[in-house]
Amino acid sequence: MRMITLSDISARGGSPLTPAMGLFMLALATAPFWLPAVGLYQYLGIEVAIWLIFALGFNLLFGYIGLHSFGHGAYLGIGAYAFGLFQQEVMVSLWGGLLAAILAASLAGALVGAFLSHRRGIYYALMTIGFGQIVWFCAIKLHGVTGGEDGLLGIPRPDFVVGPIRYSLADNYSLYWFVAAILAIVVVALWRLVNAPFGRVLQAIRQNETRARFVGYDVWLIKWLTFILSTAFAGLAGGLFSMAQEGAYPDVMSLHQSGLIVMMVLVGGGLVSFWGPVLGVILYFVARDIIGGITETWLLWFGLMFVIMVMTRPEGLAGLIHVAGARLRKKPAPGVVPVRKEA
Repeated sequence: MRMITLSDISARGGSPLTPAMGLFMLALATAPFWLPAVGLYQYLGIEVAIWLIFALGFNLLFGYIGLHSFGHGAYLGIGAYAFGLFQQEVMVSLWGGLLAAILAASLAGALVGAFLSHRRGIYYALMTIGFGQIVWFCAIKLHGVTGGEDGLLGIPRPDFVVGPIRYSLADNYSLYWFVAAILAIVVVALWRLVNAPFGRVLQAIRQNETRARFVGYDVWLIKWLTFILSTAFAGLAGGLFSMAQEGAYPDVMSLHQSGLIVMMVLVGGGLVSFWGPVLGVILYFVARDIIGGITETWLLWFGLMFVIMVMTRPEGLAGLIHVAGARLRKKPAPGVVPVRKEA
């Protein structure tokens, strides 16, 4: 199964100037104006943007190199706690807190990845669960550092400061624009990365790790670096999450939260498309807020949709859009009779 990138669902090549990228940026820039119009709330845009950063970074590991991490919520939580502790114990600084979040998650990822990168398949997946549960347990028990089950409360939202420019992020409207700008940078950077030779190597390892090793690639090093890079994006998302929530909680490290990101990526089609995580995250939050407004059992229906999607269309929404687009392109124009080829 090869990765498709929207003309497959948009245009080929590493240039970020594609129809899909333009559509995504347009939706990102106009979200504060149309979200209330469709009955949704402003904070949802912040929440979706943060989870998109998390999902896109996770898909670098899950969809491109094919390493199944089921404990990735731990690095989101590490980033959240690192951001909060920096604000409370060191100084109130936006850039310092985000840097602390990224570095803390990356260091944890480097340590864990050193143990994981020799493994593959089910053994890799089980070890990610084990390490994730260790981090979650430590977050609950280290009351003096993390606040235990209550979490780390009262994390301030620092101002956006660049030289003489100071911009308050205290309200959700201004925070959305900041998170949206970070997301836009992440999307462009990851798009260029996966379409560069490094991205091709990741896909080669996913397709046949043994063959990639035989042609000269240091598979262990590449798997390790990819894990670190994925956890760095998780840490960034965690730092933004703690700033938005004004708190950090151990629940984000739980196996349940780690499973949610896997479901989002799979339903969206992260295994076959760069845009799969985007579709999956949006679908999840729309289901949570719209179906959740109708029934309290919304997660049951989302779970059933997930099962049906995996059974009937394992390539997810992105694959479904690709197939539908291919069929429409083959459809003859009105009034044109297709020529039947005789055997």
